[in-house]
Amino acid sequence: MFKYLFNLLLFCRNNSLPPINQLLLTLRYYATGCHQLTMGDFSGVSRPTANRVIHRVTAAIASLSRDYIKFPQTDADIRKTQLDFYNIARFPKVIGALDCTHIKIISPGGSHAETFRNRKGYMSINVQAICNAQLLLTDLVVRWPGSTHDERIFSASRRHAMFELGMHGDSVLVADSGTRNPVERLFGVWKRRFPVLALGIRVNLKNAPPIIVATGVLHNILQMRGDQMPLDDLSLDLPAPWEEILHQGRIQRSVDNNVRDLNPNRRSLITNYYQSLV
Repeated sequence: MFKYLFNLLLFCRNNSLPPINQLLLTLRYYATGCHQLTMGDFSGVSRPTANRVIHRVTAAIASLSRDYIKFPQTDADIRKTQLDFYNIARFPKVIGALDCTHIKIISPGGSHAETFRNRKGYMSINVQAICNAQLLLTDLVVRWPGSTHDERIFSASRRHAMFELGMHGDSVLVADSGTRNPVERLFGVWKRRFPVLALGIRVNLKNAPPIIVATGVLHNILQMRGDQMPLDDLSLDLPAPWEEILHQGRIQRSVDNNVRDLNPNRRSLITNYYQSLV
């Protein structure tokens, strides 16, 4: 992966920073969410240059998402995923844990800005994630304003359509307490590894989703390598303890009747399925 990034950055013209410094600058931004701290660590780098570098490297990393954020496809991968979940809570056929988390952004401005204000009152992107029992991201949807209900995001997603068409057989996703725990743990690990996700992404709206995807790619690489959680960065001026910051990204679900009406048989199908397993 890093060889690919270096080769890509070598072809970027009009940039005096070596590829390794471009990568380190971008990673420092992910670790702080602060352009001032990032530029302070790389003396002589102006803010416009830092912005260009961050967005260029971010785009390169995010372009690898299809290689590193993958839903189970082969029979062997599906069986292993289901067994791992079964060992957690004795739920059969589970192929992923699904939930949404809010990533704080600055106001995008314009006539639709308020659609990004979530029910806790701040601007955000509502990010839907599916993970496996090893806290690896297997599916990511990063395009919905913070006011959007979780159920609507899933109903409009490609993954939902694939389940409706029977493309995942009798496998199921879970989004309730118990087996849902892995995805909640995922959000905690992901955001503490890359504090920009927890503290807020202060860039233009169009540049925020690639940052979220890029950190997702890096998170999966670290998980696959067995990387341990890094120590907290003492240079960060946290506005609150970590647990409180992470809690800001969790917004209790409310029922969206419009979404429920799109699939009135959903509850009976779920009930009948689990009754058949008894």
